[in-house]
Amino acid sequence: MVKDKRRPDFEFANEKVRAGERYTFNLEVPDLYTHTGLSIPVHVVHGKRAGPVLFLSGAVHGDEINGVEIIRRVLESPRLAAMNGTLLAVPVVNIFGFLNQVRYLPDRRDLNRSFPGSDSGSLARRMADLFVTQIVARCTHGIDIHTAAIHRDNLPQIRAVLDDPETEQMARAFELPVILNTQIIGGSLRETAEKYGVQVLVYEAGEALRFDEWSIQCGVRGIISVMQSIGMLRKRAPRRKVKPPFVAQRSIWIRAPQSGIHRTLLTLGAEVRKGQVLGYISDPLGYHETAVISTTEGIVIGRTTIPLITEGEALFHIASFEESTSEIAEVLDASLQQASDVELRPSQKRTL
Repeated sequence: MVKDKRRPDFEFANEKVRAGERYTFNLEVPDLYTHTGLSIPVHVVHGKRAGPVLFLSGAVHGDEINGVEIIRRVLESPRLAAMNGTLLAVPVVNIFGFLNQVRYLPDRRDLNRSFPGSDSGSLARRMADLFVTQIVARCTHGIDIHTAAIHRDNLPQIRAVLDDPETEQMARAFELPVILNTQIIGGSLRETAEKYGVQVLVYEAGEALRFDEWSIQCGVRGIISVMQSIGMLRKRAPRRKVKPPFVAQRSIWIRAPQSGIHRTLLTLGAEVRKGQVLGYISDPLGYHETAVISTTEGIVIGRTTIPLITEGEALFHIASFEESTSEIAEVLDASLQQASDVELRPSQKRTL
């Protein structure tokens, strides 16, 4: 009798995915108040050989949609045909917020502050519990994709706790110039995943309700690179020399000293010196004008995009590094220049 050496099926939602196959499932969530049914799509790719189980999550905040396109392009890659392990891709986690183009859920709660959730709690906690039990608990690694909040923009960056060697390896493998070594926020997906022993990165890039092509391309390349690093995909010779990332140990927001109309002087990736003027806030006629002064030195990794400002609002997110900020700014400038030189064709087939 010949023993079947085929990899065991991956069981999900009372169904089985055979090795070397893929299937899309729908996780049912509470109905809309119109009695219309609703579900979260989950795409499972089950490799022919054993390996890590990786989740990709987008739109945990419903209006942060870059991740939807990033995950679509990763799933489109022909390299997944030779993948080891299993991929659980969830392009839209917060389906309620996604439908309404808002960050939060109908109960006005932030899903990314509601983990690990509960099967008998609020809508947010029920959805968090569903994602944890059906996705996170099945995985060894994860990449959670975010953008800045509404009317803000983020430089492409990785956020991770680098105390764990495997998480640090994943963060560096993403091949972005900037890594932010951040503390884990209570109630977040990342906090719960860590308790399950799942190494998770957060990829932050772009702004809410917008597709940013460069941020999307960085995300797709980074995810493929991480999949190579953890053994899900065969490594290829690099097409370009990648400089080691710069790690920021802290960051602060520079806030508006008064209400008014803000005129910024800086772009994402710009170098900042302590005491430097970052912009000006004035009344509509310009009679009263106040300079926005930096209280630190570093690199601009996030900023507001709307000029109508109330006192105390966050204007510039500045990360501080041990390395020379001039050196980092040069690397970022070269990266952004590379982005402007690329002929961007979102609909073109990709071979990653």
